[in-house]
Parts: sequence; C-alpha cells; structure tokens
Amino acid sequence: MNIKNNKRKRESIEKIEKAFIQLLQDREVKDISVTDLCKLTGLNRSTFYANFLDVYDLADKVRENLENDFTAQFSEMDNQSAATMFRHIYENQLFYKSYFKLGYDEKHQVSVFDSERAKQDFDGKHINYHIEFFRNGLNAIIKMWLAGGCKESPEEMAEILKAEYRGR
Repeated sequence: MNIKNNKRKRESIEKIEKAFIQLLQDREVKDISVTDLCKLTGLNRSTFYANFLDVYDLADKVRENLENDFTAQFSEMDNQSAATMFRHIYENQLFYKSYFKLGYDEKHQVSVFDSERAKQDFDGKHINYHIEFFRNGLNAIIKMWLAGGCKESPEEMAEILKAEYRGR
C-alpha cells in the first residue's frame, strides 16, 4: 500500500531534496544528475522518478517549499519578525544559498511586504514601486549576509533592516 504521504515516501523525498541542495553548493543544476542523487542518497532511480519528473522538477519543488515556508513564517514584517526571519535564514543557510543560486529570487516574488501598511505610510501612492524596492533591497541584504558567512547576528541584521526602513 502506497499512501500519498506515508512516512517512507516523505523520508525519501527529504533525502533527495537534501542531497540536491548539498550537490547544488558545488555544481549548477544542469550538472546534477539523477544518478548523482541516487548514489548520494542510496535510493533507487525508481524512487526518484516516483516523486519527480527530473532534476528541474526537483528544483522547482524545492523552490516552492522554500517560498511557502518563508511566506508562512514571515507574512508581516516588524522588528521582532525580522529577527526571527534572519534567525531562520541563519539556521537554514544552505537552503537560502540554494534559493538564490537557482536565481529564484529574480523569477518568483516572495512577498513579506505589508501592502496595506504601505498604503498608509506612502499615502497609497506608487505602492508597486515601494514593494519592488523593499523586495530587492531585502534580497540584496540577505545575499550579502549569506555571502559573508552570516557574521552578524540575526538581531543585528534586524536592526540594519529597521534602520534602512526607518521603522516602517
């Protein structure tokens, strides 16, 4: 019996996703093969293909998981949630490095911007510009922090973000 979300299937998917992220640190997606993933995980090719169409499908599912997790945790941005967000990034550096390496920040928009608050702060004017500025600025700060080895604490990063946006 193969129930859609049985424990063994979930564990196999997790193993494959973790192996993919591990390989992605040293290779481009196009250079990762199903064989590489199967060798690293000890799983059969049939297990891989039972869950993913190909390596690009795996990359898309990893992206979806990252975006859903990020958006669910940080739907509103204030100083406390900013520190929580940076703590989450710090604890999951490989995932976030992979997300940016795959270029998903440019292809897909993860929104943690409170557009209702922006309407108040900016008198409802040019909200799309403010959202784009915030999203790109936040991505740039996160990328820089990751590239530097996350030397600043999550709380320091939240303070940097707060200073840049003057409490908005």
